[in-house]
Amino acid sequence: MGTPVASPPAPAAHRPSRPSGPRLALRSRNTGDRVYRGVLTALALVLPVLWLTIVGELAVNSWPSVKAFGLRFLISSTWDPVAEVYGAAPMIFGTMASSALALLIAVPLSVGVAIFLTEFAPRWLRKPLSTIVELLAAIPSVVYGLWGIFVLIPLLRTHLVPPLKALFGWSPFFDGVFYGNSMLSAGIILAIMILPYISSVTREVLLAVPSSQREAALALGATRWEAVWSAVLPYGRLGIIGAIVLGLGRALGETMAVTMLIGNRHELSLSVLEPGYTMAAAIANEFAEATTQLHLSALFEIGLVLFVVTVTVNAAARLLVWRVARGSAVGSRAL
Repeated sequence: MGTPVASPPAPAAHRPSRPSGPRLALRSRNTGDRVYRGVLTALALVLPVLWLTIVGELAVNSWPSVKAFGLRFLISSTWDPVAEVYGAAPMIFGTMASSALALLIAVPLSVGVAIFLTEFAPRWLRKPLSTIVELLAAIPSVVYGLWGIFVLIPLLRTHLVPPLKALFGWSPFFDGVFYGNSMLSAGIILAIMILPYISSVTREVLLAVPSSQREAALALGATRWEAVWSAVLPYGRLGIIGAIVLGLGRALGETMAVTMLIGNRHELSLSVLEPGYTMAAAIANEFAEATTQLHLSALFEIGLVLFVVTVTVNAAARLLVWRVARGSAVGSRAL
C-alpha cells in the first residue's frame, strides 16, 4: 500500500483587516466630506424653499384683491381706500420710470468712473478714489433722503430746472411746475445710490481683462482711449451688463429715499418735474394705516407685482446676456 498523502491544512477563517494609518485617515476624511456636502446641500435647498415661501405668502394674502379687481388692478389709476377701489398703474409706472431715469444718469457716470480708475488714473489716486466711491454704498438711504430734501431739491430749483425748462419746456417730459418733490429728484437720488454698485463691479470686470487685449490694440496704432473702446469694453461687456442689472435691482426695490423725494402722488404723468409714486413707497406709506382686509390685500398684491417685475427684469437681463454671449469670445463669456 502506498503512503497516504496528507491533506492540506484548512484555511483560516478570513477576517477583514481593520484600516489603520493612512487608510483610516482617508475614511475619516471621506466621512467629514460627506457631512460637509450634506450640510451645504441642505443650506442651498433653504433658498428655493424661502423663495417659494415668499411667493406663497404674497399670493395667499393678495388673493382677495386679485379676486375683486382682476387685471383691472394693473391698468387702473384709481386708489380710493374709502370706496375700496384700488388700481396700481401709477405705482408700477413710477417704479419703472424712476429706475429707468436713475440708470440713464448712473450708467455713463459709473462706467466712466470705472474706466478712469482702471485705465487712466495715476496709481496714487486709484485706491483712495475707489474707496470713496465704494463708501457711497454704506450710507443709509434715509440719509440720502435728508440730503436730497435739504441740498438736492434747492439746488435743482435754483440752478438746474430753470435751464432745463428753457431748453426742453416744449417736451412733455419737462412740462409743469417744479415744486421740489418729483420724479426727477427721486431719479437723481437713485442714480447716486446705485452708482457705487455699478462702478465697483464694472471696475472689477475691467481689471479682469487681460493685458494682451490692450497691448494688441496699442500695437496696431490705437490710442489709449481707442484701445479701451475697441478692445477692453467689448471683452468685458457681459460683466458690465451684469453690473447694470445689479444697479437696476437696487433701484427697483429702494424705499425710504424715494418715499422722501418722489412726492407720493398717485397719478400718471410723463413729466419728470411732477410728483410720482412707487410700489415700495406705497407699501411703506400705507401698510401700517390699512384698516380693511381689502386694503391690506391690495398692498400685498402690490408687493407681489413688485416681486414679479423684479424677477422678470432679471430674467430678461439673463436672456440678453445669453444672446450677447453666443457671439462673444471665450474670455468674455467667462466673465
